[in-house]
Amino acid sequence: MPTHSSSLSRFPALRPALWCAVGALTAFIQPAAQAQARTPIWGFDDVAALAKAAAGRPYEEPKAAPLPPALRELDYDQTRDIRFRPAQAHWRSEGLPFELMFFHLGGYHQSAVGIEEITPSKVQPIVYKADLFDFGRNRLPSREWGDIGFAGWRAHHVLNRPDYKDEVIAFLGASYFRAVGKGQQYGLSARGLAVDTVGGQGEEFPRFTRFWVQRPTKGEAVLTAYALLDSPRVTGAYRFDIRPGVTTTVDVRMRVFLRKPVATLGVAPLTSMFVSGENQPHPEDYRPEVHDSDGLQVALATREGRPGEWLWRPLHRPNTVQVNGFQAGRVHGFGLMQRDRRYASYEDPEARYERRPSVWVEPVGDWGAGRVELVQLPAPDETHDNIVAYWVPQGMPKVGEPMEWRYRLHWEAEREHRPPGGWAVQTRMGRGWAPLPPGEAQYVVDFDGPVLDALPADARLEAVATVGPGGALLEQHVFRNEPGGTWRMTLRVRRVHPTQPVELRAFLRRGGDALTETWTMQLPTP
Repeated sequence: MPTHSSSLSRFPALRPALWCAVGALTAFIQPAAQAQARTPIWGFDDVAALAKAAAGRPYEEPKAAPLPPALRELDYDQTRDIRFRPAQAHWRSEGLPFELMFFHLGGYHQSAVGIEEITPSKVQPIVYKADLFDFGRNRLPSREWGDIGFAGWRAHHVLNRPDYKDEVIAFLGASYFRAVGKGQQYGLSARGLAVDTVGGQGEEFPRFTRFWVQRPTKGEAVLTAYALLDSPRVTGAYRFDIRPGVTTTVDVRMRVFLRKPVATLGVAPLTSMFVSGENQPHPEDYRPEVHDSDGLQVALATREGRPGEWLWRPLHRPNTVQVNGFQAGRVHGFGLMQRDRRYASYEDPEARYERRPSVWVEPVGDWGAGRVELVQLPAPDETHDNIVAYWVPQGMPKVGEPMEWRYRLHWEAEREHRPPGGWAVQTRMGRGWAPLPPGEAQYVVDFDGPVLDALPADARLEAVATVGPGGALLEQHVFRNEPGGTWRMTLRVRRVHPTQPVELRAFLRRGGDALTETWTMQLPTP
């Protein structure tokens, strides 16, 4: 199994195919305003002009010098062995709060990206030099190559201790990027855009072809970068305001243009991995759970923009592609979350899945109606990312017309977005001592949270459960799970249609008051 300590390790680009309102808006605007206070000579509108112009032309494959054969033929491990020399970090000699380091081309990463620096007086390219890298055990004729460019870049900043700049965010491959907060370890990734993940004639992977990174001033806490997105049917302009911390946030502004019609646009896409969990144990793996995320969390919003119903969908690894949509007139936020933070749940001293961040997508402004779409794919092992979630707007832009979204990504662990009352802490499926009849299934779901903790000792709760077409609810129970300090709900259901997917929904209620989020699950098809 490959190590997970390197930025190159199991980066989703290597996969072969494949979210308060007023306060949040103020928090979003402030860092952006600070970053813009210097009125840079290059900014978002400049990148958007490039994207609009490109959308009016036919798509052309990037024209770059052929990659030297020695690099093109490197395998995964050989590419990982090429390391940037930290002493050569961009801005290190100037003592700035951020430093840049770069990824080398080779192996899976065959196309260079342009990386430029925005200074107070000019925009200048950052030039590749072979002596910026340690090639490890590779014996390569690096001095013969000249300026071949970089595969991607990463930013470092003080995060875990005051005398060391940790890697905070990395952009590498297509439009993929990922970040970490304090005490976290790389896990799931974000993307600039998802195009026809489902519903089209095949997924298209736009890529960031050029980056512009604004040189920070001493003492500045925000790093601003811009990116140009390109693909056969879509172009786009992006701005990223990166603020490292206990929770690292990335404020995103994006404006996209269609060259040609698409079936589905996925906004703020997240890509993760789920192989096994308490709801789906692996019979041959000694580790209890293996996943970067254990569920999709969605917060619906009222028409006034206030938080409404919260949904929780535990992830699983299906036998065939599974797609679910969660409709919303307005969404308050969504994210792929890693709720289980106990080392004992994973028992993996190398991967440290309990340190993987949750990522919450917080829309800025009203995104209108649409749906959060969850795609779950079969996967042979943990080196394959098989979970995708994104927002699908109800209306699609016309070819050549701009469409813009703003949002904030929270890379969080210590302080996570949760429903205000109670939430599911584990979901288990299976029998107890007695075998279940054919066609029946049992779920055991534990809930916890401040509202549940404050209930009196004699409180009585009920489960409000519904079963969709194709299934029937046979039993439901709710009781205090005293040893675990939680409330336990059990549901027994029967499939009445042999192949139809069956949707389950349930939450805990006391009197007329809902106390928890809505737990939702799809009964697996045989």
